[in-house]
Amino acid sequence: MPSNKKSSVEKTIKTLKLVSFAALLIGIAAIVVGIYAYLGAQNAISIASTAAKSTNTTVKLIALNVTSSLITPNDTYPGYPVITQNQSFGSRLTNINAPLNSSELSIINNAPDSYFTHAGELLLSGSFQGVGLNRPDNSSTLMVNGKPTVIYLGAISCVYCAENRWAMALALSRFGNFSALYKGYSALKDADLPTLFWRPVAYNATAEMNLGSFYSSKYLNFLPLEFASNIYSGFNFAPLSQVQSMVASNNNAAYDAAVNVIVANNNFAGTPYTIWGRYSVGGADASIFSNGTTTIMNMTHEQILHQIAYPTNTFGYAEYGAADIYIALLCKSINNTAPACGMNTITAIASRLT
Repeated sequence: MPSNKKSSVEKTIKTLKLVSFAALLIGIAAIVVGIYAYLGAQNAISIASTAAKSTNTTVKLIALNVTSSLITPNDTYPGYPVITQNQSFGSRLTNINAPLNSSELSIINNAPDSYFTHAGELLLSGSFQGVGLNRPDNSSTLMVNGKPTVIYLGAISCVYCAENRWAMALALSRFGNFSALYKGYSALKDADLPTLFWRPVAYNATAEMNLGSFYSSKYLNFLPLEFASNIYSGFNFAPLSQVQSMVASNNNAAYDAAVNVIVANNNFAGTPYTIWGRYSVGGADASIFSNGTTTIMNMTHEQILHQIAYPTNTFGYAEYGAADIYIALLCKSINNTAPACGMNTITAIASRLT
């Protein structure tokens, strides 16, 4: 091969080597940039994650101890009389604010343990639809006059509050008794579901807090706070800050402390909201609106009470099952000192919940 051609080929090869080497360097640089970009992205994700976590502040639980009288309301409410007219389903307030008679009240106060036990077995076996063993949040605790406290925040217009009060009343009956309960409804535009009221309520108010009940117990206090609004309208509830201000106007240390505990928990997301000793439950324990064939919206108070007195269907036993959950949380809070805490099903439910 002539020397000039050989030189030209060598130059070409050298050029190709240089180009290849440059391409390799560019490739390596791209990989390095890619790695740094990936690490930068991961770092950014980590920073964002940390920032997100830092906004989710850990709630510092508090313990409040107060000495205070409890609110015992009047057994009638001037301006909000019992409505005696028979009204049709969907626009019905028949017997609102009427007290349960002695036989009806006994169904709540004297429900046999066997109903709670059987319902607990069904609950543990997963037989209920609409009643779940959901782990509660830990709560700040309120001791009033040396006793732990059940706190309830609800609204008379709320259909889930309406359904849940049946289970609440059954649960509370295991630790004390009601000397009075009242017939009520959720809002006419929220199913006019028959329910229990803890006291006569301001069912045609613009915005009012109805406090107090006729409950007594040697184990605990019960502090219900019920937002009352025009029951002819739909669901209505005030901001928590307004609730706090309205409660404060009653000048009762126990109820002031109850709202302070709710605020301290920092987990209020709507009604019903309950605190059972040292556990808080957001929402209803049961969402059971049928006995399997008929919706309870189309029943009277007497028909619902009959199903609780003789639970042979989904609704009756589901209310006892939901009550069992509340009982279990209370038993854990009072160190199992009440007779109801000795039921095996309650012990088993408590171990699943906490």
